[in-house]
Amino acid sequence: MPTYRMGRVAQLLGVSPDTARRWADSGRLATARDEHGHRVVDGAALAAFAVTLAEEHGSPENQRATSARNAFPGIVTKVILGDVAAQVEIQAGPHRVVSLLTREAVEELGLAPGVEAVASVKSTNVTVELT
Repeated sequence: MPTYRMGRVAQLLGVSPDTARRWADSGRLATARDEHGHRVVDGAALAAFAVTLAEEHGSPENQRATSARNAFPGIVTKVILGDVAAQVEIQAGPHRVVSLLTREAVEELGLAPGVEAVASVKSTNVTVELT
């Protein structure tokens, strides 16, 4: 099983390295030391912790009812309006999500740079690759 150093843990969880270190210091996130003395997190433990974080932040009062399980909360960074269609970019943590939708929908939702939004993805085909 792979292990991850604290900087990478922070990236994968979408938090600052200081937050990841605080979680480790408080015992919330289990760590060990590698052969060089660096603090690391076991991959399986990190996966379980990520699920716990998602459950904590996904409380029912913070969610809308939807069948889409891949929701990326973020902030709108760019809107390009055409005559009929529009392109909306959302920065969701380290992820840039681009959506094409109607101009009418963009205007009804009031989407503009600086507005909080959630990009929901529902797909029949998802590609997974190793990093």
